[in-house]
Amino acid sequence: MNEHFDLIVIGAGMAGVAAANKCAAQGWEVAIVDSLPYGGTCALRGCDPKKILRRGAEVIDSARLMRGKGIDDADLSINWADLMKHKHGFTDPVPRSMEDGLSGQGVTTLHGRARFTGPRQLEIEGTPYDADRFLVATGARPRPLDFPGHEHLIDSTDFLNLEDLPSRILYVGGGFISFEFAHIAARAGSAPTIVDRGERPLKNFDPDLVELLVDRSREIGIELRRTTTIREVRPSDDGYQVTLEHAGDQETIETDLVVHGAGRVADLADLGLDAAGVEWGEHGITVADHLQSTTNPHVWAAGDSAATDGMPLTPVAVSEAKVAASNMLQDTTTAPDYAGIP
Repeated sequence: MNEHFDLIVIGAGMAGVAAANKCAAQGWEVAIVDSLPYGGTCALRGCDPKKILRRGAEVIDSARLMRGKGIDDADLSINWADLMKHKHGFTDPVPRSMEDGLSGQGVTTLHGRARFTGPRQLEIEGTPYDADRFLVATGARPRPLDFPGHEHLIDSTDFLNLEDLPSRILYVGGGFISFEFAHIAARAGSAPTIVDRGERPLKNFDPDLVELLVDRSREIGIELRRTTTIREVRPSDDGYQVTLEHAGDQETIETDLVVHGAGRVADLADLGLDAAGVEWGEHGITVADHLQSTTNPHVWAAGDSAATDGMPLTPVAVSEAKVAASNMLQDTTTAPDYAGIP
């Protein structure tokens, strides 16, 4: 007989944990599952570790801005290995702490890859479970790329775990991941290049502010290649040869590392949502305004897993998860309020 729960949450990031705790506090039998360590992207592979690296870059930048004004920054530099060790001091305890907190609230913590086998059934590493409701909060993954050699790229998770920082780094895509990492790398002594196929990077931000950032990026040694397409990435003796195309002309440049910063899509492909009759796409599960699947009333979604108007930000995902949990608990149809989001 399958183990039964009132709610199974798929994804143990900040959104999933918030919903699991909220429903468990009301007496529901709740389980949560993740194939990765508990904590999610923000705490382990995104916002929080990035802020630690960024702080090192800020110290360098602040000292340089004070050059000739009472601060001598001649021997100031980032020790990348020490900075990464400092980062691990924050991130490594998170999974155990997160799981202990959930267990303390009465939530059953499970590990492994979940896959739906029916409208109210799923399997986790071959073990069947069923539930009255499911909340999908599995976040996002790097957008698949199709140029030859794309398999040689590392993603943001890999970048945040680099033991050594190479001297030449090429970032694919002109989004905020590429710019944030490039600015950190530049302050740490690398020569970053950002390749963007569009005319203007950071399309969702104010264009005047973006151009100020581009100017500042140039000043610290970041090269931005606009309206440029990557045609191929090939390993070489010294790293990688990257073939670029701009205005019909091709050029091959050398780099030590190529980083994927070309956007993310909902991480849903391996969940077997079709078996559950759940409509979904790269922007997430198709949900009503109150975050319930439009094709399976037992399934709800939040954050990057839900096709909503919400920005791809952790506070938005947590807010959506709490709204979804309230709607499940109270049998209501409240919609998230995005009015306060810039």
